[in-house]
Amino acid sequence: MPAGNHQVPSRKVRTTKLFKSPDGFPNAIAVTAEGLWIAEQKETGRAAAQYHLPEPKELTEHAWLVDWKGKVLKTVATQSRNTSGMAVGGGYVWMCANAAPQGVFQVDMNSKQISHRQIPLGPPNDGGGCHGALWQDGKLWIASLRLRAILRVDPNSWEPEFMIPFYQSPDKPRYHAIAWDNGAIWQVIGNDSKHHSEYRPGLVKYDAATGRVLETAISNPILPIPTDSQCMTAHWSAAMQASIPAGL
Repeated sequence: MPAGNHQVPSRKVRTTKLFKSPDGFPNAIAVTAEGLWIAEQKETGRAAAQYHLPEPKELTEHAWLVDWKGKVLKTVATQSRNTSGMAVGGGYVWMCANAAPQGVFQVDMNSKQISHRQIPLGPPNDGGGCHGALWQDGKLWIASLRLRAILRVDPNSWEPEFMIPFYQSPDKPRYHAIAWDNGAIWQVIGNDSKHHSEYRPGLVKYDAATGRVLETAISNPILPIPTDSQCMTAHWSAAMQASIPAGL
C-alpha cells in the first residue's frame, strides 16, 4: 500500500479470543507490566437508542485491571463519558471521553479525579473526541478525532509536542486504539461497518519519532461478539497482539 511517496509493506495477522471482559462494554485497553487495563463505555441518550440499549442506572465508567486470564485485580471509578481511549502511567489512569464533556480524565488508583482537560489545539471547552491513548516514557499520546492525528502531550504542562497524521486508507476510514512497540506505534483501523459481523479490522504501524508509516496489517474478520454483558475482549485485545512487547 502506498503512503506518501513510498510503498508500505503489508501482511496478515490473526485475531484470537483471549477471555471475557468484566461486566460492561469494553472499549479501550492498555498494556502494563501488571496486566491489562480495560476501560468501560456506557451509552446514553441518542446513542443508547441507536444501539437499542437501556439507559444506564448510573454514569460511572470503570477501568479494570485484569491478569492475562481475565481475573479482575483492581477497579478504578471515573467520570469519563463514552470512554473510547485509555492510558495508564505516572501512577494514574487516563480515561479519554468521546462524548460531552469530552477531554481526558486523570484519575488516581483510589478513584480520585486529579484533572479533567481538553485535548490540546482546540477550543478550551471542547477539544473533540478521542479514539485511543497510550503512555510511554512519561508522555501521553492521544488519538484525536478532531485533528485526525496522534498527538504527544506533556502530561504536566499539557503542551502538545508532536503530531502524527492518521494513515489514510479508503477502505478503512475508522480508527480506534493505539499501542507502543519498541519505538513505534500501532493503531487499529477498520471499515465503516454498521454491524460487528461486517467489521474488517486492520493495523497500521508508525515510526514514533518521524510519523512515517512502516507497515500495515490485515486481520481476519472479528468473530461474532456475544450479546450479553460480557463481551469478548477479542474486539480490541487480540487485534492489538502485534503491539504487545515480548516478555509481557
